[in-house]
Amino acid sequence: MHWMIRLQPWRSLWLAVFALSACTSIPQQAERVSTADALAAQHDWQRVSLSTGLGPMVAYLPRLGTSAGLATGAPLAHAVTVYIEGDGLAWLDAETPSDDPTPLNPLALRLALAQPGGQAAYLARPCQFVMQASQQMPFCTHPQAWTSHRFAAEVIAANHQALDQIKARLGADRITLVGYSGGGAVAALLAAERHDVLRLITVAGNLDHAAWTDLHRISPLSGSLNPADRTEQLEGLPQVHWVGAQDDNVPESVAQGFAQRFRASPRPEVRVVPQATHATGWVTQWGSLYARSWP
Repeated sequence: MHWMIRLQPWRSLWLAVFALSACTSIPQQAERVSTADALAAQHDWQRVSLSTGLGPMVAYLPRLGTSAGLATGAPLAHAVTVYIEGDGLAWLDAETPSDDPTPLNPLALRLALAQPGGQAAYLARPCQFVMQASQQMPFCTHPQAWTSHRFAAEVIAANHQALDQIKARLGADRITLVGYSGGGAVAALLAAERHDVLRLITVAGNLDHAAWTDLHRISPLSGSLNPADRTEQLEGLPQVHWVGAQDDNVPESVAQGFAQRFRASPRPEVRVVPQATHATGWVTQWGSLYARSWP
């Protein structure tokens, strides 16, 4: 069954993924997991499995005794910055969902590892990096888990459980949330429901999936919650939303529309990075961008 209809595919990043798959074979899940494991190991981080109501979710955390202290600018000594992954390999082409959303390039993990100071952690999305995910997570037996229902209420509930376990493992009592792409939507939805979030930061974040699907003329994410409907709960929370000037997947207009839903003062900050696209231009600059995300 095709989940995407009314397509204008040449405007979509998914077609770029399809073009890549036509030239080279897409790495199997085990290879994608090995890539992330190797990245983490370079910084003495490790993959861990967290128990949630949906089943196991994967995080990458510093090994005990290797995490640094206070994140730059954070007001509390027991704070951790949690990076939430994007949608990953959700689609093979504009009409064909993937059978496994584990990312080819875990960009949020690269950002977490590039954080210039302080305690950090990485949280994958449900069904990502989970070996034999469909057997361990019934939710993952159908592609709607990472397509139309990618921001479903049960997904957000599972992320809450995972965040609580990350805090417990790292001895943190406050968190900063950094979400990349679709992970930005997850981060915003989580922040709207929690009382332990110091700051919300997104990178190329899909903060209004209704506006985004309208923009690309694709089917609505009918089974998903929308951060743009939760702005009242996010009032007063310090926020910085980074967007790439060259991003034609989630352009600046999505973040600006989200910010305009807030009362005139104070509105979330939307900051444009001139040479960044949706997936490039972030990691090498992240030290500076992260530092500028704090007052």
